[in-house]
Amino acid sequence: MKFESIKNSRSGKATLISPLYLLLALCSLLFALSTVAHAQTVADKTVASVTNGSRATPDLITYSDLVWQLALEPNTPFAEKPSSEQLNRALRLVEDQLLILQEARKLPIADTSEARKDFDDAVQKKRDELAQAFGSRARLEERMTRVGLTSEQLDAILRDRETIERYLDFRFRAFVLISQKEITDRYNQETAPLRNSGRIVPTLDQARARIEHDLTEEKIATEIDTFIDNLRDQPGTEIVVLSPV
Repeated sequence: MKFESIKNSRSGKATLISPLYLLLALCSLLFALSTVAHAQTVADKTVASVTNGSRATPDLITYSDLVWQLALEPNTPFAEKPSSEQLNRALRLVEDQLLILQEARKLPIADTSEARKDFDDAVQKKRDELAQAFGSRARLEERMTRVGLTSEQLDAILRDRETIERYLDFRFRAFVLISQKEITDRYNQETAPLRNSGRIVPTLDQARARIEHDLTEEKIATEIDTFIDNLRDQPGTEIVVLSPV
């Protein structure tokens, strides 16, 4: 077998290298380059900015924010390249979240060790519930890995969501009142198709707690939708799409 000769730069001595060695080295180099290229991700970009006028600097929404929003929805099938329809739906959701978060920031925060622990526990509970919704923590982490979402970034997202939920509870839940007439009307509406059907019909007292809960959640959802629409229309709110998706 013939050998090629190259010079060692440190010793100055000639070293014998076989053509087979050179071929293997070349293959290893090509494999390494292809691996690096495969691991590269598309550069992130700013998609929109959102401000309600209360801060000098608006909040920015990036393409990654939209992909992460979709990735954290257990019932949304994973897609390497989400469709324009999916991305625009996610954009609307993230815009709404930021508008509410900006309002929540106006409220003073109870900065005590007990309050911080309570908040941290609530965020951890949210993370556990999210993992359960995906079927396991491993499945959640697998999807996070596929979209480049780190554990720290997930915690930041969940902290914002907890802040939003607490603000909405403070603003709406305590003030929702359900009348007995509303409960009775809903009960009659639900049970009317069941009468004379041979099926067991629960009494009003048996169904009261569930109906009151359902009506409360429906009323809160309606008020939140109206609140968000008002936030979008209020003076000072500016949502600028910088890069259409």
